Amino acid sequence: MSTSDRPSPPEGSPYSLMSDEQIRAWYAYMKVQLRLRYEMNRQLQADSDLSLPDYDILVALTSEPSGTMRIAALATRLGWERSRTSHHVRRMQQRSLLETSTGVDDRRATDVRLTAEGWRALHAATPSHVELVKSIFLDALDESDLEQLAGIMERVYEQLIEHGTLPRPNDHP
Repeated sequence: MSTSDRPSPPEGSPYSLMSDEQIRAWYAYMKVQLRLRYEMNRQLQADSDLSLPDYDILVALTSEPSGTMRIAALATRLGWERSRTSHHVRRMQQRSLLETSTGVDDRRATDVRLTAEGWRALHAATPSHVELVKSIFLDALDESDLEQLAGIMERVYEQLIEHGTLPRPNDHP
């Protein structure tokens, strides 16, 4: 359906504040993002008994050389509420993927670290997960598309950091 064939948003609709191209771009992003997360979650659960949020946490923890982060820093890195992060970490701890401890330098803080089982689960899940990401997303793009998309997403990320409510994660200067 071309932009000119699509009905205009009703008067007073929040979408009437966006141009047709902005609406098209936003809908395209939302369709891809929602479907991509569904497919990645389905594949991870089927192949490795991990959910996409499990995988997100495991990967986030690997960005620290020690495999350890404070709950608050992990929540910021993931863009999750701290309570959601704590609850999910607790569930993963029950499955022996993570362990927690009281912060050494701040007794009020909780440190989260990957266990040996968490590392094994991540290493086992990654090859098929990467193959899925390539087949349903990256293979649709040529080198020029990849460069443009990376630049666009980096600019959008900076806009999020500048105008969003979460602080910049420690790994992104």
